[in-house]
Amino acid sequence: MKKLLFSVLACLPALSYAQTAKDFTVNGKVANGPMPAKIYLVYRVGDNNITDSATVANGTFNFKGAVAEPITASLFLDRKNLGFSKYIDTNFPDGKPSATADGLMFFLEQGGININVKDSISKADITGSKLNEENKELKGLLQTITNKAQSLANEAQKATETQQRSAAFQNNMQARYKALQDEQKSILKNFINSHPDSYLSLLALSSYAGPSPDVNEIEPLFESLSDKVKKTDGGIAMRNGIEGFKITAIGAVAPDFTQNDVNGKPVSLSSFRGKYVLLDFWASWCPPCRQENPNVVKLYNKYRGKNFTVLGVSLDKNTGKEAWLAAIKSDGLTWTQVSDLQYWNNMAAKLYNVQSIPSNFLIDPQGKIVAKNLRGDDLDAALEKYLGKI
Repeated sequence: MKKLLFSVLACLPALSYAQTAKDFTVNGKVANGPMPAKIYLVYRVGDNNITDSATVANGTFNFKGAVAEPITASLFLDRKNLGFSKYIDTNFPDGKPSATADGLMFFLEQGGININVKDSISKADITGSKLNEENKELKGLLQTITNKAQSLANEAQKATETQQRSAAFQNNMQARYKALQDEQKSILKNFINSHPDSYLSLLALSSYAGPSPDVNEIEPLFESLSDKVKKTDGGIAMRNGIEGFKITAIGAVAPDFTQNDVNGKPVSLSSFRGKYVLLDFWASWCPPCRQENPNVVKLYNKYRGKNFTVLGVSLDKNTGKEAWLAAIKSDGLTWTQVSDLQYWNNMAAKLYNVQSIPSNFLIDPQGKIVAKNLRGDDLDAALEKYLGKI
């Protein structure tokens, strides 16, 4: 579910401040509420977090600054004059917005931006900024997907524990999520193709790519962007990322690694040459991984007699070995399991650019990656394709 990114705004990377910064202004109007009030502008430039404040007097406020490239920013309207720290503590306990939280996320870019607050700042109108207008357009196009995803999430939350552990239920939900992802990707691709000169297309491409992109699909889309966009810091970072993902792209030879199994014995990926191997990254603390495990168990038992096996790599912590072993036993994972118990610093996970779990790679007997990130019925279909129908 978390792989479905419905606001491209959230994808903006933290950029370096290598290019020349140019001025921006944010001019705002607030129609209702007690005055004077405080308003806070929060944004990040490179490694620097910036919190600026202004007084809303006579219904207006103003911010000035400089940015080299577009960045995300947030506005918070403190109607009770609590002060920024207390406002955040009160309205975002544990980092999550409360019912009283009132904030606006938008693009901060060079030039003038006008923000008109009629009631809630979260519903403010933004004008004078092409990038924010494009973001409004794209969010509108994605709204149907957002609604469908929320409905599906609600359905999943209402499922019983028995349903949650059912392979049939998980396969059905996974197929429906994938259909939504495909629908979203189609919208993002159309936007990218029709807006090659927009910085937002770079962010749409980041969302389109997801945590484990198909380089053969992503690179042509990136190359279709204008030179102006590709030469931004974000564009340079994406190009470098694409080059990095080529190491584990479909068709590449799977990088070898060695980690200890549950008994402390070293196991190398290359020792499985001659078989189809599903390299499966997971962890005992990962609910989606545990929910997918029954499906992997079913397919392992189905195809294990056809030159197929699974190699599990756990991203459990150094203090979590007992939980890892317990999860293996509880979920009936009878294939080889390895881990260096280094959490997200797991050497194999970093080698394979794993940024979310569950994540997997299907490797052929010659050691080439032939598919990746397969779930539910998609995994069954891929195994049938390469191993034959059973």
